[in-house]
Amino acid sequence: MEVHNAVSPTEAQIKEFFEPDAKSPIYMVNLLKFHGHAAYEDGRESALTGREAYALYGEAVAQLIKQVGGEVGFSGEVSRLMLGEVESLWDEVAIAMYPSRAAMMEMIQLPAYAEIAVHRTAGLAGQLNIETVDGTGAWLSNSIS
Repeated sequence: MEVHNAVSPTEAQIKEFFEPDAKSPIYMVNLLKFHGHAAYEDGRESALTGREAYALYGEAVAQLIKQVGGEVGFSGEVSRLMLGEVESLWDEVAIAMYPSRAAMMEMIQLPAYAEIAVHRTAGLAGQLNIETVDGTGAWLSNSIS
C-alpha cells in the first residue's frame, strides 16, 4: 500500500465530496504530519513549529465545528505503531464529527475559516483525511469502553 500525504484534496476528491450526502453524520479521521518549522504561504517569518501553527488552527476550527453542529471527539499525539508497517508515522490523530457533509462544507466556506486556514497550511507537511460513517449513530463517548 502506497501512502501519499497531502494538504489539499485533488479535483476527483472534491467531486466525490459533493456526491449525495451520507444519511448519517460523518466522522473525519485526520492523520496529521507537521512541518518542523511553520511555512506560511505568504512568506511571513515565524518562530512557530508546524505543530504550534496547526494548534492555532485546531483551537479555532473546533469552535467552527461546534457552530455547524459538530464536535471534535478526539485528538492525540501518535506515540508508536502497534500493528503493520509504514515508512513514516503521522504526528497526531484527530477525529471530528459533522452532522453531514453539507455542514462540513458550510464550515469551510465561513469567512472565519478562511482566516484560520493559513495556520493549517503553514503547519501541515501533509495529512490523510478519511471520511467514515457509523450506521449505529454512536459517537465516541458512547462506543469506547
